[in-house]
Amino acid sequence: MRAVVVNSFGGPEAVQVVETDVPAPGAGQVRIKVAAASLNQVDEGVRGGFFGGEGERIGLGWDVAGTVDAVGDGGGAGAGAGAWSVGDEVVALAPGFVRPLGAHAEYVVVAADATAKAPVTVDAVHAATLPLNGLTAVQALDLLELAAGQSLLVTGAAGAVGGYAVQLATQRGVLVTALARAGDEELVRGLGAAQFTSGSVQDASFDAVLDAAILGETTLAWVRDGGTYVGFRPGGQPASVRGVRTTAVEVAADGTRLAELVGLVDAGALTLRVAETFPLAEAAKAHARLAEGGVRGRLVLVP
Repeated sequence: MRAVVVNSFGGPEAVQVVETDVPAPGAGQVRIKVAAASLNQVDEGVRGGFFGGEGERIGLGWDVAGTVDAVGDGGGAGAGAGAWSVGDEVVALAPGFVRPLGAHAEYVVVAADATAKAPVTVDAVHAATLPLNGLTAVQALDLLELAAGQSLLVTGAAGAVGGYAVQLATQRGVLVTALARAGDEELVRGLGAAQFTSGSVQDASFDAVLDAAILGETTLAWVRDGGTYVGFRPGGQPASVRGVRTTAVEVAADGTRLAELVGLVDAGALTLRVAETFPLAEAAKAHARLAEGGVRGRLVLVP
């Protein structure tokens, strides 16, 4: 099968498509024939060596939508989030920084309990944009522990994680202010943001900040005393000031939670955004596009 890997760290030019053996599912795993797999910033980090693995072949890709084509022992009936059988259409998160194969391949092996039935209202390309960013957003909101009526500033609100966070927080009754570029106001208001800003933020005016843009310490001035900050670099969150609780989300594969997000997609309550698709053979081109910035939605690889 074909798979996207890096054998040495670098820019988009380091991305290679190689021929390799089809992986076999082990205990508690399923193998998915990949229909679509989205490209994320974490793949840039892996490609550039941010997570280590010098001298190893490293597979890329965390998000997958496709069809179960093999089930390992314990990966079928009663396995975590579902009872998986060959032919089931699914989405899954395949996390891992330094491993020989990822989801950017023709087949990928994932934990059965990291898998959920695919949405029925969208195609596989759109479905592939959900697992990583959707789970990151909902798990970040869980860390905030906000009640209905409290206020939240989402930085990077037009991005993939930020956009999901705006929608999910709004559905919880949280009053969301979106921080994004001026040209993105219509987009984020359409996702449910009650207020919008592209620049100035009133100091200490929010119960919490969800820092999808990774602005860091600057944002603490925008949180009230005793409020909460959630970032997206585990261990890299700013130190607490004025009693502000600071933490960071470290996304975890969770098929049950992913199934809940799928339900929101099928109910029309969660928007999946695809910016552009690329054939698997043009993975390096997709990385180059991501590196240019300004992408709204996800870039998706199609085998």
